[in-house]
Amino acid sequence: GPMIYKMYLKTEHSDENMEFWLACEAYKKITSQRKRTSMARKLFTGYIQPQAPKEVNIDSPVRRMIIRNMKKPTEACFDEAQKIIYMHMERDSYPRFLESNFYQNLKHIVQTNGNNSRIN
Repeated sequence: GPMIYKMYLKTEHSDENMEFWLACEAYKKITSQRKRTSMARKLFTGYIQPQAPKEVNIDSPVRRMIIRNMKKPTEACFDEAQKIIYMHMERDSYPRFLESNFYQNLKHIVQTNGNNSRIN
């Protein structure tokens, strides 16, 4: 499911949202402070800093909070940004995904294959 949704997001040029959200989930599981700091820098330079290669759409106060937190990144360093991105997906791209030809065609294929396997 998530990978199919991510494929759809690529067609909308917004797959960075799902990538960031998944990276945050992995980040929260890091227990080593050294590894956490390294991963925090990667998340910051890849998704948060202005003009990042895959910059996500978050508001300035959250961005500033993350910049402050980068001095000593904690497990919760990206929580607010992750919530915002989840909200963007939940309210914007996911409903469009469910209505898209991409999803409708896939749903039809799955239903058709499911019906064929029951007949055999």
